[in-house]
Amino acid sequence: MIRHILLIKFKADASETSIQQAQQNFLDIPNKISGVLSVEWGKNDSPEGLNKDYQYSVLMSFSDEAARQSYLPHPEHEKLKQLFIPLLEDIIVFDYTL
Repeated sequence: MIRHILLIKFKADASETSIQQAQQNFLDIPNKISGVLSVEWGKNDSPEGLNKDYQYSVLMSFSDEAARQSYLPHPEHEKLKQLFIPLLEDIIVFDYTL
C-alpha cells in the first residue's frame, strides 16, 4: 500500500466555495479511479502553530505501485488538477510505501 500526502496552502483569494469543490473532487476520486482505496481531507487544527501556513491536507491510499502509476496520468486526475492548481499558493507532496 502507498500513502500519498498533500499539504496545501491556498491563495488568499481562493473562495470557500472553490475550496469545498476541490475537497469534493478529491473525495470522489476512489469512485472514479481503480486502485485508489481512500481519500481523507482535513483542515489544520493543530494548536502548536507549526503548520507554516499550510491549511489543509489530503491523505490518499493506493493499493500498490501500479495503482499510483495509473492515477498520476489518469484523465480524472488531470481534470482535478485543472481546477485545483489555480487555487494553490503552495503544495507539498510526500509519498511512502507501507
